Amino acid sequence: MSILGLKKKQPKTFKVKVITMDAEMEFSCEVKWKGKDLFDLVCRTVGLRETWFFGLRYTVKDTYAWLKTEKRVLDQEVPKDSPITFHFLAKFFPEKVEEELVQEITQHLFFLQVKKQILDEEIFCSPEASVLLASYAVQAKYGDYEPNFHKPGFLAQDELLPKRVLMQYQMTADMWEEKITAWYAEHRGIARDEAEMDYLKIAQDLDMYGVSYFAITQNKRDTDLLLGVDAQGLHIYSPNSKLNPNKSFPWSGIRNISYSEKEFTIKPLDKKKDVFKFYSSQLRVNKLILQLCIGNHDLFMRRRKVDSIEVQQMKSQAKEEKARKKVERQILAREKQMREEAERAKEEMERRLFQLQDEARLANEALLRSEETADLLAEKAQIAEEEAKLLAHKAAEAEQERQRIEATALKTKEEKRLMEQKMREAEQLAVKLVEQSERRSKEADHLKQDLTEAKDAERRAKQKLLEITKTSYPLIAAYSPPPPPPEGGDLALGSGSMRIDFKDSDMKRLSMEIERERLEYVEKSKHLQDQLKELKSEIESLKLEEQQQQQAGVYSLRNEARGYPPEQPYMPHSNGWSLQGEWRKIHLMYK
Repeated sequence: MSILGLKKKQPKTFKVKVITMDAEMEFSCEVKWKGKDLFDLVCRTVGLRETWFFGLRYTVKDTYAWLKTEKRVLDQEVPKDSPITFHFLAKFFPEKVEEELVQEITQHLFFLQVKKQILDEEIFCSPEASVLLASYAVQAKYGDYEPNFHKPGFLAQDELLPKRVLMQYQMTADMWEEKITAWYAEHRGIARDEAEMDYLKIAQDLDMYGVSYFAITQNKRDTDLLLGVDAQGLHIYSPNSKLNPNKSFPWSGIRNISYSEKEFTIKPLDKKKDVFKFYSSQLRVNKLILQLCIGNHDLFMRRRKVDSIEVQQMKSQAKEEKARKKVERQILAREKQMREEAERAKEEMERRLFQLQDEARLANEALLRSEETADLLAEKAQIAEEEAKLLAHKAAEAEQERQRIEATALKTKEEKRLMEQKMREAEQLAVKLVEQSERRSKEADHLKQDLTEAKDAERRAKQKLLEITKTSYPLIAAYSPPPPPPEGGDLALGSGSMRIDFKDSDMKRLSMEIERERLEYVEKSKHLQDQLKELKSEIESLKLEEQQQQQAGVYSLRNEARGYPPEQPYMPHSNGWSLQGEWRKIHLMYK
């Protein structure tokens, strides 16, 4: 026997690709494998025990079919591609998801499949229900809503609503996200499996949930209808309406379903009711309808029996698992809460630490500023003390200056009073001088008149003397010569009591002296009036200088108080002009 003969022949295999709702798997299958072998391999790989809901679906021409478990895989009408592609999907749907779906993996696969059917519009859903279902889908995917983490736009890449709903309303993606997020925020604390179960509980109430539709005709009239097969029974629909059936046949009311080639017959349990017949043109579709009817009816009957030992164990294990997970979630929630509290406490401590650091920094800065301020204040205090001393010194100087100015003002006032008194005396003297001038003028006029009269008298006396001389010359010559005239040039004329003593040159001299004195007096009077006017103007200027001196004294006091240098004191007679000297000159002139 050769060595090659001892070798065992390797079985022939073929490649299979199985696509679930969230994964893709490839298997190498033996040629002799039946559909059950491949199905069990997929279920073990997925970890699924509730196998009666699922099946392997494949595409045949323009329809689909489910892989039969009792026949070999390659003996069925599967595609000849390599690898052969199957879709692992739910074939039958439960009546009540919360009671029948035990395993978490089962719930998850149903959730993904129903969600896809709603988004693909295979199941009709209203806009309100679509938004609510989308919020549960978001909760299942992202967990609890966190405003700091889930920023606006975090759902931009997720497909959550059917296109029909998006097209029905003129709303932007941000507006839809805002509506979904509003519901999503209310689902806080719901775990992923609970969110998926809530999603399915809402979805199972939709009219098209779990219904498989097929095109049929009724009797020989070829009326187009739709046949719906689901967990409740068989339903007949109008072609344009998949929501409200025209007629329904619940599984509890069906006695038998049979078909012959293209004809189906539904026999009610109540024999009084009519048998319903319909026709389907494709043999594959007829076999599929019969297969779905048998499977849904078996599950319907199974639900109404006591659970098998396997199902009871599964439910018990699922219950324990849920309890364990609940405890774990509670522990996790407590730990999360404690961690959040610890983080908040840490953040509070860090915030407090930063606050204390800031306060310490501010306190140090305030201390430094206080020290700088203290030094500055000490320096300012020293400067203020020096300034106070300087101001006190200046105040003393200002007081002395004030006293000096007051004394000067008093002296100025006294001088002013004396000047005013002397001015009054000068005015009185001027008046007297004017009166005296007038009197002297009158006296001069009288003297001129007397002089004229004297000249007239002298002329008459001379004439009379000549006459007397002529008449008495012989007598005089006879007796004796005339005596010499007396000294002094007097001319005595007398006839009994009159005596004449006169010379012509003396009269002229006397007239000239009187005229000269009168002219000098008039000139002096005019000069006196001019000096009186100058004296009045000087008195006015002294009054103005006194006012300026008083103002200068006030400004000097203010400048001294403010620290400005004092100005030069006002000297009313610093130009060398003496009012008393001028007055003395005027007085002596007329004295």
